[in-house]
Amino acid sequence: MKTKAAVLRGVGQPFEIEELTLDPPKEGEVLIKYVAAGLCHSDEHLRHGDIVPRFPIVGGHEGAGIIEEVGPGVTRLKPGDHVICSFLPVCGHCRFCASGMTNLCDTGATILDGVLPDGTYRFHDSKGEDLGGMCMIGTFAERATISEYSAIKVAEDVPLDKAVLIGCGVPTGFGSATHAAQTQVGDTIAIYGVGGIGVNAVQGAALAGAANVVAIDPLANKREMAEKVGATHSAATAEEAHELIQQLTNGVGADKAIVTVGVVDTEVTTNAFNAIRKGGTVVVTGLADPTKNTIEIPGALLTLFEKRIQGSLFGSGDPFKDIPRLVDMYQSGQLKLDELITNTYSLDQINQGYEDLINGTNVRGVIIHDPAA
Repeated sequence: MKTKAAVLRGVGQPFEIEELTLDPPKEGEVLIKYVAAGLCHSDEHLRHGDIVPRFPIVGGHEGAGIIEEVGPGVTRLKPGDHVICSFLPVCGHCRFCASGMTNLCDTGATILDGVLPDGTYRFHDSKGEDLGGMCMIGTFAERATISEYSAIKVAEDVPLDKAVLIGCGVPTGFGSATHAAQTQVGDTIAIYGVGGIGVNAVQGAALAGAANVVAIDPLANKREMAEKVGATHSAATAEEAHELIQQLTNGVGADKAIVTVGVVDTEVTTNAFNAIRKGGTVVVTGLADPTKNTIEIPGALLTLFEKRIQGSLFGSGDPFKDIPRLVDMYQSGQLKLDELITNTYSLDQINQGYEDLINGTNVRGVIIHDPAA
């Protein structure tokens, strides 16, 4: 089978639209026709070298579509099923899955290589070179062969062009507030960076009952969106936010701070650490170059004030539990998705979509593969 896809061939290069050969599904795999794909910042990290995968790679790790074919041994899914993809696979039987930490599934160790669980690839270019799919799913392709570990069935009346955001950005942000930060009723929560991840941390904190949700971002359009979906206050700078938090808490400090900026650095993590109270927690969800140190704090205050720093992947949640739950919340009107989508694009417009993301034009951008679905 042939499929069109957006391919990244190296650091600093734009996405190139190519026609690839796609292998049919093998044991435990499914063929998916993507309806939509989210333009998430992590794929831009690949292009800029903050994260280095195996090149060339089919981009895209936030996707939703319809199953067209299933391989041997697949019983949970069938052709015609509507699914949202999880950018983290869940095997269900490794040590971490068995311990309830499915977001740390051992299968996820190969997601940046794009290799499927059997160690082989399904995308091939015109020269016969193997290509992986970002996070094993490669949603910047019209079709892909993926592991059943990565696909979560949803009802057919779920609008996939909106619910596609629940594959990455929504559970990562929402869970950062509800799972990792464990927001409690009455808490004061500071959120640094309210783009595609941070705006959903705002929703999570607000729906968990936080009394004060302070959204911190230099871009006015993102602060405005944060206030529409649950932020009680917003600030353009960390300094402005720190003063505001001191006023809101009578000098105590925020209960939790969540770092969801596009690229994490020492400045933002230090600001978050200084903003929280004694016994408070900083949740670091944003990414940065893994070879660089991006957290620098006074160790004495860590000890004396018993502050905590907590990493969070996929919002520290369970894809097969959280994705259906968030779909239900969206359909009931509790969770806002439609409002977050600033612009939609065709696959051919992918580089424009990422330019808009970097320029701060979009809260979220979405590629529509199949407008009729």
